[in-house]
Amino acid sequence: MLLANLELAFRAGAVALLLVLAASLFSDFRNVLAARLGAAFALGSAAHAVSYSVGVTSLVPAWHAPLIALSTGNIVVFWLFTRALFDDDFRLRWWHGLVWGLVTAFSFAGCVWIAPGGHVRFSVTVVNLIVLGFIALAVGQTIASWPADLVERRRRARVFIVCAAALYGGLNALLQIAVAGSDVGDVANTINAGVLACVVAAIAYAMMRVDGADLFPANAGVTPAVILSHPTATDEAADQKLIDALMRLMADERVYRQENITIGVLAGRLKIPEYRLRRLINQRLGYRNFNVFLNNHRIEEAKAALADPAQAEVPVITIAMDAGFQSLGPFNRAFKAVTGVTPTEYRRLKVSAA
Repeated sequence: MLLANLELAFRAGAVALLLVLAASLFSDFRNVLAARLGAAFALGSAAHAVSYSVGVTSLVPAWHAPLIALSTGNIVVFWLFTRALFDDDFRLRWWHGLVWGLVTAFSFAGCVWIAPGGHVRFSVTVVNLIVLGFIALAVGQTIASWPADLVERRRRARVFIVCAAALYGGLNALLQIAVAGSDVGDVANTINAGVLACVVAAIAYAMMRVDGADLFPANAGVTPAVILSHPTATDEAADQKLIDALMRLMADERVYRQENITIGVLAGRLKIPEYRLRRLINQRLGYRNFNVFLNNHRIEEAKAALADPAQAEVPVITIAMDAGFQSLGPFNRAFKAVTGVTPTEYRRLKVSAA
């Protein structure tokens, strides 16, 4: 009886925190894709907190099946959330919804048809392998995108959120595969509910320690027009020398054209630690993301080329590649985010004004 009450308290606490978190994200940042996906992930996690149990038998209560299916589909939402959290250019596509629907439908079929038909281990194993696959994608996305984030407190919070959720989800998936078809008892479920409540509380606390506008900026790709800190005269002089050297690398050597240029490589060229260059670009120049910093220089070069009558016949993709973009899609999106028009429209406007 004590274990059952303790487990219920842990589940109720986790659900309450997740619902508050979802409501807060949607209320304050409903126009930000990462926040909307974060709210959806919180709601899916609440479904997990209500329905999850360690060990799956062939018989699942009818009311559990939809919640279990939503809980499984939530791993796709988690993957999308990490993409939006670390990639300012990320946009939802129709096939993302299709993937979520397929994963959710397979989980539901496993609960009401595959497992009751005598294939419990097959159903549980496939579902949890899918979960592990999307966790791997999410972690890979985080590793690839994390270095470009220039706001130090936000970087730490984002990585903690992803790692905590991935670690909990990954260990649970492995545990489910190991004990599929077995009833492991109340102790394991109580421990799991307690761990989930602690993970949710830790994530909520980590998000509270970072200003919401930093974690989910309303205009992530827009560079602030003001300096973000107030250095001493000595620090300002030293930083200004570094900024001048950085701008020479941008203007004279056009290092932004280099393929796969990283902040570490740029710091090496300036002979300063990476953390100092990160802080310099963020606090002195006002950029939140290193890729946005590079893209703005690339776009300025592209704007000059598009406005040049001598290059009127040069294809847009050639101009984009010359400026350092790897493909046309990201160039078009970044260009429109900065100028408000597509590269082709920009060229036409400049020709008309000439």
